[in-house]
Amino acid sequence: MIVLIVVASVLLATISIIQFKNEAKEYHQERLERKENAIKEHINYVLSTTTYPLTTENLDLIFKDKIHELAHIHNIEINIYGLDGQLLKSSKESFSVDKEAPPIPKYILKLVRSSIEKRYVDIKTIDGTKKRSSFSQIKDDKFKPLGVLNLPYLEDESFYQNELNNFLIRLGQVYSFMLIVAFALAYFLSSYITKSLKTISDRLNETSLNQKNKKIVLEASSKEINLLITAYNRMVDELEISAVKLAQSEREEAWREMAKQVAHEIKNPLTPMRLTVQSFERKFNPNDPEIMRKMKDYSETLIQQIDTMNAVASAFSNFASMPAQQNETLNVVDVVELALDIFNDELIIFKSESPEIISKIDRTQLIRIITNLVKNAIQSIPEEQENKVIFVTVNKESNNVLITVEDNGIGINPQDISRIFEPKFTTKSSGMGLGLGIIKNIIENYKGTITFDTELGKGTRFTVSLPITNS
Repeated sequence: MIVLIVVASVLLATISIIQFKNEAKEYHQERLERKENAIKEHINYVLSTTTYPLTTENLDLIFKDKIHELAHIHNIEINIYGLDGQLLKSSKESFSVDKEAPPIPKYILKLVRSSIEKRYVDIKTIDGTKKRSSFSQIKDDKFKPLGVLNLPYLEDESFYQNELNNFLIRLGQVYSFMLIVAFALAYFLSSYITKSLKTISDRLNETSLNQKNKKIVLEASSKEINLLITAYNRMVDELEISAVKLAQSEREEAWREMAKQVAHEIKNPLTPMRLTVQSFERKFNPNDPEIMRKMKDYSETLIQQIDTMNAVASAFSNFASMPAQQNETLNVVDVVELALDIFNDELIIFKSESPEIISKIDRTQLIRIITNLVKNAIQSIPEEQENKVIFVTVNKESNNVLITVEDNGIGINPQDISRIFEPKFTTKSSGMGLGLGIIKNIIENYKGTITFDTELGKGTRFTVSLPITNS
């Protein structure tokens, strides 16, 4: 649109300049003809009233005084030449008829004689100024040629040049205004169009498989944009269906994996129980003097394996059915310190920058987080290691409470770091590896985070961040 305006303005300016030049040319041509006709009428009148015989030689005498009068009336220089091209009389005061006066070129005399109107206009440009000079025959009352009338005419284009300059200035002002209007219109149109595109772009950036995506409710002026909005809304519907199917598939897969793990953990104690029963059945002798001791050993073995199965079932139950949060306003520092008291271990060092950090949280779940992390820290330190220490700190940072549990144990192998929070993953020889998965679930339910730093052979530090809420 703006390009079209610029092109149109250039074309219009070019045409206007050409038009002005043509008008100026026609104006000067017509003006010279009018002056020439008027002067020739005066000349004919002078010739008709003179007492001198009408001959070429007498033209100097006839117009001796009249030529200046005519030049003054018509405001133009007048020269009268003989038929041979020699100057006879001129209205210029500085001119006199002498041999040095330039004659009319022969080709001009020939063109005047050969033309129908017996007239010729010579046009020359000298020093950038266009000069017209008309040549026409002076005739007597019987149309006999007496001489040649010459009217030098200097084209004054200042008027047309000023008009042209004024026109171009006004044209420039009009098109400048049109350009400003076009820019403003283009800006508002582009803003209106890009507003729809920005809405679509923002929604596309916000689209995720893990959340409820909003449809675009917008009626755009462009058919193409409406098609794009329709396609996006259709994609949102399909994405939601896919998300439901994916979530269901992931849940089923998770439960299948959990069932495999539980079955594996239950089978572990069943094997020694079976072997114990079979061995006791083969070797049972009621008369054996050590029958009571063997019965006791047999019972202890079975009870031990039953306890293992019970622990597996309890761990799976805790992970599978998280109890509802029973939030209460409490001092996090006191609850953490209370949770550490059950360990009754001198290697645990507790510190807190503030004696009181009040928040609303489930006391039982907070204790579960602390006991699980501290228990893992204790188990990560070898029995034979000297200078065992576990640091537990509670601090307040912005609107969050930070709980850190740091040990100087064996650390975590680099290949295990990415799997540390997997529900069925464990680096210990016993247990199901559900502990960290459970507490991570608890923490995320509170919109918190759990992270860790570890160095193999030097220890691990877990950091729990929980938002402080009092409502």
